[in-house]
Amino acid sequence: MTGNTAPASSLDPAIAARLKRSADGLVPAIAQQYDTGEVLMLGWMDDEALHRTLTTGRCTYWSRSRQEYWVKGDTSGHVQHVKSVALDCDGDTLLVKVDQTGAACHTGDRTCFDADVLPLGQ
Repeated sequence: MTGNTAPASSLDPAIAARLKRSADGLVPAIAQQYDTGEVLMLGWMDDEALHRTLTTGRCTYWSRSRQEYWVKGDTSGHVQHVKSVALDCDGDTLLVKVDQTGAACHTGDRTCFDADVLPLGQ
């Protein structure tokens, strides 16, 4: 993933030690609207993205397609203000509760899960 190109992370070593990362050094981060519970999107964070998210109060993700960090809303204006960050019991998924401004999905939908609901019972 970020390999030798990523800057050294300033993430608290106690938090870093608890993370179970994928082979490319990433942890999935589920963004959820803090007051309604609405699931907005799934992004990916490495140690540095998590550090930036925890210290700036804005969600920072690692873009697997662009191979760079991106702060949600910097180009779209659809900002995610962080309310809390939790690590699941296995240490392999983050839940980031946010106050979402505008659409969370790059398609312009409120969430990334609005457009393609699969049928049940088939």
